[in-house]
Amino acid sequence: MKPVKALRLVAGLGNPGKAYACTRHNAGFAAIDDLARFFGIRLDKKKFAAAYGRGAIEANAVILAKPMAFMNRSGTPLKQLAQYYRIECRDWVILHDDIDLALGSIKIKQKGGSGGHRGIRSLMDACGHGDFTRVRIGVGRPGPGMEAADHVLAAFSARERRVFDQVIPVVREAVATILCENAEVAMNRFNGLSTLSSG
Repeated sequence: MKPVKALRLVAGLGNPGKAYACTRHNAGFAAIDDLARFFGIRLDKKKFAAAYGRGAIEANAVILAKPMAFMNRSGTPLKQLAQYYRIECRDWVILHDDIDLALGSIKIKQKGGSGGHRGIRSLMDACGHGDFTRVRIGVGRPGPGMEAADHVLAAFSARERRVFDQVIPVVREAVATILCENAEVAMNRFNGLSTLSSG
């Protein structure tokens, strides 16, 4: 695959701290950690309230980042980091949880609104628009009588964790496809797929 020369920002959304580490809302953090391990990128730098590292994904230069502000304040750290490295918002790839997608599925989207996601809303406020690529990671809808906020801030069950752990490599492949080819190719390849077992 032909590499893209421009430096890209690939960021996962979540909440900092051990209390949130295994929650559904931290799906984006988990995906970034996987990318860092797989591609040998150390997330050992800290600037503008973000933990990040610089490296390459399939010969594409990237900054992998996790904003260390809480979810609804993710925009400012990422915008400051991107400005420091002269990365336009349109060159961001954002990984985040999504309750409107079934657990074990992902959906790639290039532009649009926040869909009620406070982290995405914060990014849109910081950029002044929503023209960045998102990889939405399904965490499923809350059960009867459960609030959405409680659902995303709760940990996965053991069964759910097995399914989630299977989708993380799919997220990795999707990010590599976005960087090496483009978002349209990735959407055609990954959107609508439901190949993971929930058993």
